[in-house]
Amino acid sequence: MTTLILGLVIFIGVHSLRIFADGWRSQVRTRIGANAWKGGYSLLSLVGFGLLVWGYGQARLDPVLLWTPMLWTRHLAALLMLPSFILLAAAYVPRNGIKARVHHPMVLAVKVWALAHLLANHTLADLVLFGSLLLWAVLDFRSSRQRDRAANSVYPAGTLSGTVATVAVGAVAWAVFAFWAHGWLFGVRPFG
Repeated sequence: MTTLILGLVIFIGVHSLRIFADGWRSQVRTRIGANAWKGGYSLLSLVGFGLLVWGYGQARLDPVLLWTPMLWTRHLAALLMLPSFILLAAAYVPRNGIKARVHHPMVLAVKVWALAHLLANHTLADLVLFGSLLLWAVLDFRSSRQRDRAANSVYPAGTLSGTVATVAVGAVAWAVFAFWAHGWLFGVRPFG
């Protein structure tokens, strides 16, 4: 559990700089340059991510059960992942109406992903991992929206074709993950 927590502290810590220390972040980035900042940020993110994945895998070997899971929560989580994948696609597909409306679809995707996994899982490691990422996503979304308001940010209007493409890409990615990749990668089949 220690490795999982250390990974979360590093990964979430790096991703929380804009939430809690935006001024400091901007000063350091200006002083060392954008490329050096991105390199350090990426390196720390990868180290944190690697530690949290390894720590979570280790915690799954000797799980601390918190409650008895119910089958319906697993199916609900699998269905909640559909909008999560669509939101994730909205972060990348240009000129879609979802991004035009919510402005930060990737953070919302993390919120839905973390909530879905909290519903479906029942160990202490699950609570630590998914609960931490859900809390981070709530705070990050709030902070991002505040920065948008302060900067009077305007997002490009979405188009019907961009929105349809977003939904299609997200739905296909969800289906591939739900019916094949999740089982292959993590040994758990959402619908199996």
